[in-house]
Amino acid sequence: MKRQEMPTKYQPQDVEAGKYQEWLEKGVFEPSGDPEAEPYSIVIPPPNVTGKLHLGHAWDVTLQDMIIRSKRMQGYDTLWLPGMDHAGIATQAKVEERMREEDGISRHDLGREKFLAKTWDWKEEYASIIRQQWAKMGISVDYQRERFTLDEGLNQAVNKVFVDLYNKGLIYRGEYIINWDPKAQTALSDIEVIHKDIEGAFYHIHYPIVGSEEMVEIATTRPETMLGDTAIAVHPEDERYQHLIGQKVLLPLVNREIPIVADEYVDREFGTGVVKITPAHDPNDFEVGNRHDLPRVNVMNKDATINQNGGKYQGMDRFDARKLIIEDLKDLGYLVKIEEMIHSVGHSERSDAVVEPYLSTQWFVKMEELAKQTIENQSTENAVEFYPTRFNQTFMTWMENIHDWVISRQLWWGHQIPAWYHKETGEIYVGIEAPDNAEEWERDSDVLDTWFSSALWPFTTMGWPEETSDYERYFPTDTLVTGYDILTFWVSRMIFQSLEFTGQRPFKNVLLHGLIRAEDGRKMSKSLGNGIDPMDVIDEYGVDSLRWFLSTGSTPGQDVRYSTEKMGAAWNFINKIWNASRYVLMNVDDLTLDNLAIGDDLTLADQWILSKLQTTISEVSRLFEKFEFGEAGKILYHFIWNDYCDWYIEMTKEQLQDQTAEHKTTKSVLIHVLDQFLRLLHPIMPFVTEEIWQQIAMPGQSIVTAAYPLVDSNYQNPDAEKAMEQLIEVITAVRQIRNEMNTPLSKALAITIKAHNEEIVERLEANQAYINRFCNASSLSIGTEPQVEEEMVIQTLAFAQVMIPLAGLVKIEDEIKRLEQEADKLTKEVDRVVKKLANEKFVAKAPAEVVEGERAKQVDYQQQLAAVQQRIIELKELI
Repeated sequence: MKRQEMPTKYQPQDVEAGKYQEWLEKGVFEPSGDPEAEPYSIVIPPPNVTGKLHLGHAWDVTLQDMIIRSKRMQGYDTLWLPGMDHAGIATQAKVEERMREEDGISRHDLGREKFLAKTWDWKEEYASIIRQQWAKMGISVDYQRERFTLDEGLNQAVNKVFVDLYNKGLIYRGEYIINWDPKAQTALSDIEVIHKDIEGAFYHIHYPIVGSEEMVEIATTRPETMLGDTAIAVHPEDERYQHLIGQKVLLPLVNREIPIVADEYVDREFGTGVVKITPAHDPNDFEVGNRHDLPRVNVMNKDATINQNGGKYQGMDRFDARKLIIEDLKDLGYLVKIEEMIHSVGHSERSDAVVEPYLSTQWFVKMEELAKQTIENQSTENAVEFYPTRFNQTFMTWMENIHDWVISRQLWWGHQIPAWYHKETGEIYVGIEAPDNAEEWERDSDVLDTWFSSALWPFTTMGWPEETSDYERYFPTDTLVTGYDILTFWVSRMIFQSLEFTGQRPFKNVLLHGLIRAEDGRKMSKSLGNGIDPMDVIDEYGVDSLRWFLSTGSTPGQDVRYSTEKMGAAWNFINKIWNASRYVLMNVDDLTLDNLAIGDDLTLADQWILSKLQTTISEVSRLFEKFEFGEAGKILYHFIWNDYCDWYIEMTKEQLQDQTAEHKTTKSVLIHVLDQFLRLLHPIMPFVTEEIWQQIAMPGQSIVTAAYPLVDSNYQNPDAEKAMEQLIEVITAVRQIRNEMNTPLSKALAITIKAHNEEIVERLEANQAYINRFCNASSLSIGTEPQVEEEMVIQTLAFAQVMIPLAGLVKIEDEIKRLEQEADKLTKEVDRVVKKLANEKFVAKAPAEVVEGERAKQVDYQQQLAAVQQRIIELKELI
């Protein structure tokens, strides 16, 4: 097989060019459809069609792609289903902003149908951008099954869910205090409210008692809401105010008489023990109002300006009205004091406007029954497994304390609520189809919360409520990968909706990753200007470098800081693989995977690398199953960079430079190990592994569908590993001595090795060619009692001492000083181990193999320390 010569440097743009399109044309991302294969499915967390993908999305799809690629190679019938979310509030805001900037019009100028047409145009524009970015990231999704949360099929499923929940009494319409975004002019659920610390104040105000000279003092952070007060309240057991219960106060500025009620909601110890009650503008006051049959006076419009109930303040913005109200209270003598403070205030996650608790008629999901069912499920075999496991408690806590979910949104872009109101009687009709005599009915203009449709994503994308072949084969899905920040927004809702409508968990596993932060640890954001476009990173370093950084940069559930230094290191690692592969391909003649010949004439190096490969396969496979990708990456990195490139390849040069021998076994081992670690790496680095692998595979084959490596017990060889490790330690010891003595490799040295026993002597003598090559030995003496010159530099190993004559290299005093420093280090290690083993709790609770490992360390350290101390004594006698 004639190979193309590889460039001397890894050029990611050249490597990546055209490969994704080839994969698509070959259909390698589609499910195999093999009925004998076990299915494995993932649905993509659908990105919002509001703009380009960011680094967090890149991390999310990289982890999913790694899982699905590895499962595909392992022979599973894999489906990774892509799709996008309509993102109601965010997308509508973006489209309206563009209309204002480009055309100077609002959605109301267009009307609902024309506005929605424009929004669909936006969706197509940004969906195309997202697909281009997915392609650049190399994600192996099945585009034939791509879905959108406003697809006709998904819309029908959403309507069915709404109607079914309504008929079961789990959806209701009612007046309640909700979180209101006055900028977007829509309701928000609790988890769409972000609390921020801002400067504010407690305003202390006197309310006069009707028919008395007495005043009561209340404190509020929102004095503008006093315009809607319908009572003040005291605790029923507060002795200070017993005489006031049942009386009335005159509401300042409004001059409306309102009652003084007794309610246990009041905290006697906080402030003055008297609170104002505004049922239309505070959720707690709303409940107090219900208990005392108080009227609800709404004083705000939907844009947070004061309405007609606000008297002279009508038409003013709420914050402007606050300022004027305080001035008026001061002028009238009602303002007691202003107490400045920093307090937490809710802001809209979407628009960043200060959220207003607002009395509104909305649609709600009654959560008590759904939450109970979900909590109970977590103690069954049908439970969802969280990685890391600590997030199970976060999930359970959320479900145990959940409130009814407000699901209506005052938008046009989204799933319009399937409810109609009779124009004359006000009767409510809920159904999938419009009622008869449709002209007599008016449809609810609101849409459903985006999360309502997203909560159905795992099963509606498979064709539910129809019993499709995909639904039967691939649902429940296997693994969901997403950020921990939407555990409550999305993950929890998918679980309770799936349990309710399919009777099954939506996924077996949930892998929660962290957030991408800037290099200084701050969250990336547009306002800070520290965001990084993943496409720019790919242009500079290549997608495989980005994927390596993202997949190995943290442990599950932890945030990761973007680092240009680590991106450079990722590129260097791939370049190392590239150059090692180039060397191998230049030295193995026409060998390919189809004509390898690994015979019995294995060298120690061959046996060692094959055995180390089996350990690497075993550990990487195990860690992938646990989603411990960072740890798997460390093992791969060490095996490829240290074992294969730095040691094995270098050791093969001794044989490959011998032109008189065939050495087909070593050449075959070089290619076999290269093939195996390329397969292990492929889920992380799909492009460069495909490029190199196609040089050793038959034409037309793709690593995408190559078999994932399995451990071959025939190659497991602990003895070879031990022998090579000792050999490497000897070579490293000589290199360390050269380094400390500033002696170049070009200077040949007389090397003596004093081994602990004859077995070690035989092992080292059998492989002394490696020592001579790597250490440039002018002479090499190995034995249990070799002849030793008096002035020697010594490196003490657990199994031997490596000695080199001091003559002409270093002063005896300097060597003594070096050895004393080494003795100090060894003493500290001995002390540490002794102290650890003296700890009864450690010995009792730690696994037996861990305790035995520490005991073995103690023996090794003590032996090394004794040898170093003896050598110090010997050298001091020479002075």
